[in-house]
Amino acid sequence: MKIIIMGCGRVGAQIASLLEHGGHEITILDTDAYSFRRLPPDFSGTALLGNGMDEEVLRRAGIEEADVFVAMTQGDNRNVMAAQIAKHIFNVPRVISRIYDPLRQELYDTLGIEAFSPTTIFAELVRDKIEG
Repeated sequence: MKIIIMGCGRVGAQIASLLEHGGHEITILDTDAYSFRRLPPDFSGTALLGNGMDEEVLRRAGIEEADVFVAMTQGDNRNVMAAQIAKHIFNVPRVISRIYDPLRQELYDTLGIEAFSPTTIFAELVRDKIEG
């Protein structure tokens, strides 16, 4: 699959590496060139400097042929904006977004965006560890 990831933080870089090793074609976007240092030395995908909310940057990333778009920045608002552009302007079949505010998850779902909240996931993991 052709997958575009917006955000080359620790998690975004790890996802890019895992998916590339799984045989997928990866393009990862970030507004900070220094962020690409998080990618492993053997990363053979495309690292593209630019804003994932910019339609021209998304076109250069190949969004018109993308199967999946993943928004992984630190900002919920940036993630939802980019996810909506991918879903509703470029008709990317599958759009996934990280959100920190779990109260927004239902809203994202109604927009056709698969959202997950690390806040909720981590809280549930800790609860499960405590309750055994």
